[in-house]
Amino acid sequence: MNIPAELKYTKDHEWVRIEGDVATVGITDFAQGELGDIVYVEVETLDELLEKEEVFGTVEAVKTVSDLFLPLSGEIIEFNEQLEDAPEKVNADPYGDGWMVKIKLSEVSEVDELLSAEGYKELIGG
Repeated sequence: MNIPAELKYTKDHEWVRIEGDVATVGITDFAQGELGDIVYVEVETLDELLEKEEVFGTVEAVKTVSDLFLPLSGEIIEFNEQLEDAPEKVNADPYGDGWMVKIKLSEVSEVDELLSAEGYKELIGG
């Protein structure tokens, strides 16, 4: 199970990379493994200001559709458009090419509420 130490995590199995006041968000290796082969990623919230834990999109796998929850409040400033033609990148490289959105943070202090790699490992029983 790949859980990079430099990232933050949520109980909803998303990872967050913080760079200044911008956060890059994707789903974890654990989540993509549980979902199976991802066939579609939908994000219709580009340029919208959302609150933490609001649904910002969905990820569709062969057997299920899961909501994606925003880990931090802010504006969705970018969607990884590569996923429109190649959603399998989420399975192949969840922490790299499989990222989903970038958020311009409105509440930087919320970062402190995210899980560390160790905390996430405990959550999933690793």
